[in-house]
Amino acid sequence: MKVLIVRLSSIGDIVLTTPVVRCVKQQVQEAEVHYLTKKSFATLLNSNPYVSKVHVLGDDWDAMIAALQAEQFDCIIDLHHNLRTLRIKRALKKVPAYSFNKLNVQKWLLTALKINRMPPVHIVDRYLDAAKTLGVVNDGRGLDYFIPAKDEVPVTDLPMSHHAGYVAVVIGAALNTKKLPLAKLQQLCASLQHPVVLLGGPEDRAAGELIAAQDTVKIYNACGKFNLNESAHLVRNARLVVTHDTGLMHVAAAFKKQIISVWGNTVPAFGMTPYYGNAVVNAPVFEVNGLSCRPCSKIGYKKCPKGHFKCMNNQDIPAIVQAVEKGIKKVQ
Repeated sequence: MKVLIVRLSSIGDIVLTTPVVRCVKQQVQEAEVHYLTKKSFATLLNSNPYVSKVHVLGDDWDAMIAALQAEQFDCIIDLHHNLRTLRIKRALKKVPAYSFNKLNVQKWLLTALKINRMPPVHIVDRYLDAAKTLGVVNDGRGLDYFIPAKDEVPVTDLPMSHHAGYVAVVIGAALNTKKLPLAKLQQLCASLQHPVVLLGGPEDRAAGELIAAQDTVKIYNACGKFNLNESAHLVRNARLVVTHDTGLMHVAAAFKKQIISVWGNTVPAFGMTPYYGNAVVNAPVFEVNGLSCRPCSKIGYKKCPKGHFKCMNNQDIPAIVQAVEKGIKKVQ
């Protein structure tokens, strides 16, 4: 059976679909799994041994559709479920398609009216529900992330002070309302008693320099210096990961790392907390409860709509530092 799995973006969401990829490949007889995503995210899947072929959403829509039609798929599993994927399914109209439930009404109730009707079900399990017609069940193994050998970071690429181990602090996020303010990140990193590697994209490099300037021996700014797979390798080798609700949080979960996640305008109730399958891993969540404005969005904003940004400004940094120290003791 030739199956097309569709998830166009983004980093975290694609990593969260990997149990579907693996379970379809291993549980459906003679399954050949293809994956359609945006070109910028293909690197997440190119090394996945359960994916036979990665298709990319390109500028030439007709050529892409023709290439997909030529594959003669037996089934489509739509894990994005938006207008664009609806067009794709209509273009492949003879192919049976199954979509996951986005729970848009429930998300709207939670963000707009603060009425929580979200089921206590992780998004991974909702993704897997889209494949249950094929007889697929959750194997409990959690997420996958495969790093090609060429993207493994030699320990010598890090400062000597970090060779014996470090805490990875992910300072980046897609939108600002998911990020701790700079002053809070500076307080956090200055308070930690262990070497720190700062992770983020090129857009986070300047903030990283300001954080690292407090102690250039203890804090290494890796933001923008490594590609996604290399950053994932730094996450895999970290003793513990402190992160916002962002893609590298899910990458860390794929490696079964201890995660301390810090939540701003989004909430764990959306069903996208670190996912470990059947594994039991220490993963404390830090959020500011009791705010009438939270969650203000299921995604995020460039700045706080209310102007006060209490969901991050009121985060208890000493408590986060204490959680790091406790977590480090668990791995020693």
